[in-house]
Amino acid sequence: MVTPRITVNGTEAPIAPAAPHTTVLDFLRERGLTGTKEGCAEGECGACSVLVARPGVNKPTDWVAVNACLVPVAALDGQEIVTAEGLATAGAPGTPPTLHPVQEEMAVRGGSQCGYCTPGFVCSMAAEYYRPDRCAHSAPDGGTDAEHGPNGFDLHALSGNLCRCTGYRPIRDAAFAVGTPTDEDPLARRREQDPPAPVATQYARDGRAFVRKDSLAETLRLLRERPDAVVVAGSTDWGVEVNIRSRRADCVIAVDRLPELRELRVASDAIEIGAALTLTEIERRLDGQVPLLADLFPQFASRLIRNGATLGGNLGTGSPIGDSPPVLLALEASVLLADADGEREVPLADYFTGYRQSVRRPGELIRAVRVPLPLSPLTAFHKIAKRRFDDISSVAVAFALDVEDGVVRKARIGLGGVAATPIRALATEAALEGRPWTAETVEAAAPVLRGEGTPMSDHRASAAYRSAMLGQSLLKLYARTTEAVSS
Repeated sequence: MVTPRITVNGTEAPIAPAAPHTTVLDFLRERGLTGTKEGCAEGECGACSVLVARPGVNKPTDWVAVNACLVPVAALDGQEIVTAEGLATAGAPGTPPTLHPVQEEMAVRGGSQCGYCTPGFVCSMAAEYYRPDRCAHSAPDGGTDAEHGPNGFDLHALSGNLCRCTGYRPIRDAAFAVGTPTDEDPLARRREQDPPAPVATQYARDGRAFVRKDSLAETLRLLRERPDAVVVAGSTDWGVEVNIRSRRADCVIAVDRLPELRELRVASDAIEIGAALTLTEIERRLDGQVPLLADLFPQFASRLIRNGATLGGNLGTGSPIGDSPPVLLALEASVLLADADGEREVPLADYFTGYRQSVRRPGELIRAVRVPLPLSPLTAFHKIAKRRFDDISSVAVAFALDVEDGVVRKARIGLGGVAATPIRALATEAALEGRPWTAETVEAAAPVLRGEGTPMSDHRASAAYRSAMLGQSLLKLYARTTEAVSS
């Protein structure tokens, strides 16, 4: 097997002697690329962001910004990254480099003060600068909205980057001022070529190993041999465990580039979403085909996290406050579990068995998530959190209702943050089904929804607040539904 290597700013470098748990951030800084900073070590601040060449949606390659503090450098074996230092163009000997257009706008518009966060902002901004489908944007009234510039720049691209100095307006001004890449721009031209192909990785040091196999079958055989192994895709959860809790694993198995886990199929009766597709890839490839998922994505962490996080990982951790399970429960999704002996399908409503526990057996992994069709036409996702974006939910509620001739024919409601596992609001569903979709029905069902689950009090919210928000979410859904009808 080839010695693991990574291409950084156009130069190939061996990963050794880094330990298997070493992050991309620490690897870069040890090589003198100190523009990449550590601010939080858990994917919250964006000071560590770098660009990775990944399979594109509209072009062969997309430049994707990720949190270098979370990703093991071994996970990028054979891959290609660019740091803030690699964006500028080298000048003649004795002359300073030419700033990248994003760096230039940040400089002239005062987007950097202490400078600590600036390289991370620059990399996230560069990823949006190179987004192939970015184009001039205008609101329905002919103006521009607060989150998109006239140049098509989506401010959500920066939602995972924090700055304590500027107040953000100069950074926003810089983002809204950047133009489009020129034909001579080497990173723009790079999008027309295929990204680096996934490579099999076997990297071991000091008794610990990081492994990536070529195929799902090989991976499942390894999992049978090593049921104690930690399985990672985007490492957005495991990276926090490594950094904050100093956890180490004797064997880490990467599944993020397995082709069998990266398919998205739309058939007449179901949509099947590969467990290792990132949330950003799913969002852009579905392009609104599943409105409830489209509601979820902007509220799921930050763009930096969504560029690495997967549905398989979010379900695999079994967290009761994960954002995707309530949505998938409302969609009546199922998970396809694979092991060396075959595959089985489990309704998500039967998947969770306890706090961070599930029916997934040792040696099994999630291959895909299946969403049945047709979809319910009335849907909504309500996330109650202390921040509008990039926060952990106190309560999450997902609705999927079929209302025909003014009567609720079917109701599916998924809840997060109110029990040891994500749950369906079965009593509330029964209180709605077969009844007219009226204020009286909703007001009678809201107390039922408030009584669902076993909410607890913690630093995010009290049990009473969580219960109150459940009932309020149903009233909010009805109010917005009637507003839409009246308008």
